Amino acid sequence: MVDKTRTGQFVRKHFEAMVFTYLAEELRCGDVAVLGSEEYADWSEQLLAWEVVQDKLADYLVEAGLCEAGETAEFDAQFFRRQLEDKLRDAAAAVDAGYPDNEGLVIDPETGIPSLKPHRAEGLTPSAKRLEQEIKARMPERTLIGILSRTAYWVEWWRRFGPASGNEPKLDDPFGRYIITTFVKGTNMGPYEAARHIPGVSRHELSYTANRHFSTVLLNEAIADLVNAHARLDISQAWGDGTTVAADGTHMDTYLDNLLAETSVRYGKPGGIAYHHISDTYIALFTHFIPCGVWEAVYIIEGLLKNTSEVKPTTVHADTQGQSQPVFALAHLLGFDLMPRIRNWKGLTFYRPSKQTEYVHIDALFGEPGKNSIDWDLIESQFRHPMRVAISVREGAISSSTLLKRLRSGSRKNATYTAFREVGRVIRTVQLLRYLSDAPLRRRVTAATNKVEAFNGFSQWLGFGNRGVIADNDPVEQEKAMKFNALLTNAVIFHNALDLAEIVRQLLEEGWEIDPEDLAHISPYLTEQINRFGEYSTHELGIQPEAYDPKLDVDFTPLREQDLPAAGFGTAA
Repeated sequence: MVDKTRTGQFVRKHFEAMVFTYLAEELRCGDVAVLGSEEYADWSEQLLAWEVVQDKLADYLVEAGLCEAGETAEFDAQFFRRQLEDKLRDAAAAVDAGYPDNEGLVIDPETGIPSLKPHRAEGLTPSAKRLEQEIKARMPERTLIGILSRTAYWVEWWRRFGPASGNEPKLDDPFGRYIITTFVKGTNMGPYEAARHIPGVSRHELSYTANRHFSTVLLNEAIADLVNAHARLDISQAWGDGTTVAADGTHMDTYLDNLLAETSVRYGKPGGIAYHHISDTYIALFTHFIPCGVWEAVYIIEGLLKNTSEVKPTTVHADTQGQSQPVFALAHLLGFDLMPRIRNWKGLTFYRPSKQTEYVHIDALFGEPGKNSIDWDLIESQFRHPMRVAISVREGAISSSTLLKRLRSGSRKNATYTAFREVGRVIRTVQLLRYLSDAPLRRRVTAATNKVEAFNGFSQWLGFGNRGVIADNDPVEQEKAMKFNALLTNAVIFHNALDLAEIVRQLLEEGWEIDPEDLAHISPYLTEQINRFGEYSTHELGIQPEAYDPKLDVDFTPLREQDLPAAGFGTAA
């Protein structure tokens, strides 16, 4: 950087490049703020004052499961430290003691890298195959407009929509217009193409209705209506109990000339990411549309907090992107059990409870003796920071995604980051140990992440218009496009579940014995019976269906008993 031709002088362009590089890094991690900015403002000013946090702390601790109701008075920095320390010690001791009997786990004594024996899927049993074939053969043919119409009659999700003024919609047929608009936007067809294929509607009508009568807030409410109705169906118990959710993103093509689109390094083309939170019952709880360049893990917590349905998951699975230490810390503090799917163990660091701690069988996991230990004094001294942040997020004072964008940046000057980093090291080590030692848990994580990947394919199959390219350049409209698609997809899932339940009732009446495990293997992501193309008739809009039956005479209790947590770890990390 020193100019060799001029003594004591810097090469100006090199010096400026250095200054702006460091400034960009400081802005990214929040150590430098810009007054009046939204993106680079001082995010710490959004946090609640400690006096306010103290008033809310007792209720929060119980709600988040950090302590029992009678323990809130004792919960202080030392209590928090002991709680985390006991959690890590107990988890490591349990894995060390069980290692000789764990045939699926091998730890390389030289590198410390673990390897897991792959689980071979047993495949469908003959009875499950027979049931699946029979159900698929009996599934009635449906149209997407018919599915939307019937679910709107049953669940009345269409009543969520209307003009921003709150007045009665000035439409001749709001029910029909909202159904058709949801179909058009949900399939990504676009108003121009839709007007060519749907009799009695115009391009202007569809655009006006979508822009003036639908918003992201109202779409979220309609999505939640379908989630709630789906959760009340007995057949949904075949797939889960709603306590688990999987989060993952899928690339969506866009045009390049808009604010949100970026060229994806992974896919090599412009677009954004549709980031979904999918319940263990297959239905979508929440959907975001985010840029390609962001770390997806920062949106894991955001979707859980913005979920307004009655389904409140406590366990969240994610792909390998969900391994950030601050994300583990925030998930723990908010009462969520974060367990991502681990595919590559190289580079993952396990932390010892202390420098002196050694283990008989698994010591190589933690690296060299005396290294990679938790700084418990730091956790205790910075106790206020994680509590203040967690309650601020829970109260909506600051967005979890805004917070995690800063906390994952690696700032060494920020006390909040260092506190979250250290708590995150504890929780992530505990979760990694659980993953290594619990084969049924690994299968559940794989099953959950497979569901969200299957949802991605199913939702894109329904969003067939415009070759899957999001035509809107406005970020708000792009977000709405994702939510329209999620609304349509949830309606199809709900309707498929009803058709499945009706067929099962028919089979029971015919003398079939239905094994709940066989039924659990049948996904509601069925497409063979759905007619996507042709002229889209609207005659079904005027046909009011009979009430549906949510009940099903099948005992799903054995499925829940199989999901009991492994002994020694409990239900939360």
